[in-house]
Amino acid sequence: MKLHELGPLPGSRHKRKRIGRGESSGQGKTAGRGHKGQKARSGGGTGPGFEGGQMPLQRRLPKRGFTNIFKKVFALVNVGDLASFAADSVLDQESFVAAGLVKNFRLPVKLLGTGEVERSLTVKVQAASAQAVEKIRGAGGQVEILTL
Repeated sequence: MKLHELGPLPGSRHKRKRIGRGESSGQGKTAGRGHKGQKARSGGGTGPGFEGGQMPLQRRLPKRGFTNIFKKVFALVNVGDLASFAADSVLDQESFVAAGLVKNFRLPVKLLGTGEVERSLTVKVQAASAQAVEKIRGAGGQVEILTL
């Protein structure tokens, strides 16, 4: 057997049904849609969630809570994650992205206080918790809060 002799198995490949190409094609006139009715119309058929006229599930369930559209979303970095950086280095959003601590470079960065830091670092972030600022300053570093 050679590569050029290979082919699909008989009956495994079907020709495309060419609907609406004249009466003699066998799929002319109504093009396999039958006569009239919702599914015969252009764009016809039921939408997602339609349950035959029964009250749909998304309308039967109670509404609960709300989504705050003004919520500020941050990329979170813990103080313990800063151990991989050299002493006296200046850390900003680009250095966090380069180190893989922040995946989405468009999000503002917030520094959180989980973990310990032993070396002095200068950290430039858009937000920081009080505990994180205390730990960085306790190690001899400083935290600069940038505007959002």
